[in-house]
Amino acid sequence: MRLRLVPQETNWDFFSRGKLWLGISGLMVVIAFVSFLIQGLNYGIDFSGGTTIRAQSTTAVDVGVLRDSLTPLGLGDVSITEVFDPTFGPDQNVVSITIQATEGHESVTADMITLVGQTLLAVDEGLQLPFSSVESVGPTVSGELIQTAALAVILAITAVLIYIWLRFEWQFALGAVVALIHDVVLTIGVFSELQIRFDLAIIAALLTIVGYSLNDTVVVFDRVRENLIKYKKLDLKSVLNMSINETLSRTFMTSVTTLVALFALYFLGGDVIRGFVFAMIWGVIVGTYSSIFVASTTLLVLGVKRDWSKPDATSGTQFGNIDT
Repeated sequence: MRLRLVPQETNWDFFSRGKLWLGISGLMVVIAFVSFLIQGLNYGIDFSGGTTIRAQSTTAVDVGVLRDSLTPLGLGDVSITEVFDPTFGPDQNVVSITIQATEGHESVTADMITLVGQTLLAVDEGLQLPFSSVESVGPTVSGELIQTAALAVILAITAVLIYIWLRFEWQFALGAVVALIHDVVLTIGVFSELQIRFDLAIIAALLTIVGYSLNDTVVVFDRVRENLIKYKKLDLKSVLNMSINETLSRTFMTSVTTLVALFALYFLGGDVIRGFVFAMIWGVIVGTYSSIFVASTTLLVLGVKRDWSKPDATSGTQFGNIDT
């Protein structure tokens, strides 16, 4: 017997509370914007500049003691956290030390890193030197990375707009782009609200989320186009409901199997990729939601032509189609 996450045939009305779903999405987007404006993002050294040191000890580490020992060095903003990294074996005792760049200094010098090691060794005799890894990024480079990352996301969404416009119609394109912007904004918002470290890996996750969400949306829209041709007398709301129900099993199976792999990576993959995996988990959830409730509802509001054999056919159903 084959596993089914949803019944083989469903007939759910996804637009009976269309305005409610749009209201919830709008509220979440507003919260994300407010959080970003008030708290901002917890930028990693990729964007803020600085040095990250990964150190291991043969004894249990006390983060508070290590942090206090570095205070007299006047390094500025120093963050020390105990992390899990499977590459270090079963007895971890691994800490990540992040030293933010200060004005006028591109990165922490080699002499200062040596001094940090000696200072930590004085309070933790089990500390292993030299450090297992040291990564530095200067403020100038980090500023360029912020601009490049933002440009990459904007170009990706623009390319999606053009692609969907050429493949379908402008109403489909706007629906897909609204869903993508919704996913990206909510993902950035949750990183701002929870103050999870935001670095280049998260930008890679955002671009992956754009592709994943687009794939879900295109599958639904392709079925919508087929059903618009097949059922010319059905109103647009009925066609959209039919199309989503017909692709629902595929959508849920794809999302759940992806989440299974992502949760395994989140709990077993270590601290290095945890931020990326968290962004992907959140993105898969909101991407699945937006492809059903945001993209399709936007299409219902805009309307779309009914006869695809006539390039100049007018939109058959437009505005006022969402039930309260």
